[in-house]
Amino acid sequence: MLFMMIVKASKNSEAGMLPSQELMYAMTKYNEELVQAGVRVMAKGLHPSSNGIRISYKRPGEKPVVTEGPFTESKELAAGFILIDVNSREEAIEWAMRMPDPQGHGEGQIELRQVF
Repeated sequence: MLFMMIVKASKNSEAGMLPSQELMYAMTKYNEELVQAGVRVMAKGLHPSSNGIRISYKRPGEKPVVTEGPFTESKELAAGFILIDVNSREEAIEWAMRMPDPQGHGEGQIELRQVF
């Protein structure tokens, strides 16, 4: 079963601030554990929304609207993701619970979604 752990953006990630060395080490260790367990498919961080483009479909049948970033609601943005292949929903939750606070400073939030 494929699950995506979506790391939510924070004010710091949207400002382009890199995590502390301590957090970088903890995340590297966590990713190594995922690889050693054979469950990690892919993991990537994303540039801040200031480099993003949003395509919105406002009305059926009309051309979509293109909006350049930044996007103001950081709680609705993703800062990165990890795609894992596990045997159950419970295993996916266990792996997500082991992730260090991905933003540090108590700002981290992970959304766990099953992939079709």
